[in-house]
Amino acid sequence: MKLWFFIFLFATSSVCIAQEEKLLYESETLLIEKLTEHTLLHVSYLVTHDFGKVACNGMIVIDKGEALIFDTPADDPTSKELIDWIEKKLKYKVKGIIVTHFHTDCLGGLAEFHNQKIPSYATNKTIELAKSHNWPLPQRGFDNQLETKVGRRKVLNQYFGEGHTRDNIVSYFADDKVLFGGCLIKSVGAGNGNLEDANVSAWSDTVEKIKVAFPAASLIIPGHGKPGDQELLDYTIKLFR
Repeated sequence: MKLWFFIFLFATSSVCIAQEEKLLYESETLLIEKLTEHTLLHVSYLVTHDFGKVACNGMIVIDKGEALIFDTPADDPTSKELIDWIEKKLKYKVKGIIVTHFHTDCLGGLAEFHNQKIPSYATNKTIELAKSHNWPLPQRGFDNQLETKVGRRKVLNQYFGEGHTRDNIVSYFADDKVLFGGCLIKSVGAGNGNLEDANVSAWSDTVEKIKVAFPAASLIIPGHGKPGDQELLDYTIKLFR
């Protein structure tokens, strides 16, 4: 009986330690977690009329003193908080910001990146849509695919079709098998969410193309909610079928 009790205590303590090590930074406006050796999750908060205070996910890939960020925090002050933490605490230089679609939870803090001379990237379609809504504009456009470098690593940013919006892209970091799906991918158990600019009829087909393109992806980051495995792709496909 005593032996099993001590085994339980050891296992519980190990889980708690692992969880503490995963959380790197937390404030009222920003949370940063370590997901893999070269991948971090940043979470900021957007106050909305329809859904209240919403936690919004973004990704950070780091290597050899450089960092690449995917989607900005929800506003400029939180973007500054994120950039300062990466450059002053981690001692990594932020080399760029990739915007995965034109909504404010992806580019709401873009002005701060530009203030700090950090280049921004998005599809030409995202830039066009952001302009039509008077949002901050990403600086460097591409059509359907862009490979970005950070240190010795590469991240593929690619458009597969419409879904959450007409311009939504995903970013795949093959070295760590991490797929940042943004708002195109739902966390397990999530509802439909904001459909204002969605193409619901195309959504499942788009995610099926992503599933075929990245079969090795073992960690999927949705735009909102908890990361998971390929189950998130399957869940999203079924949700909009």
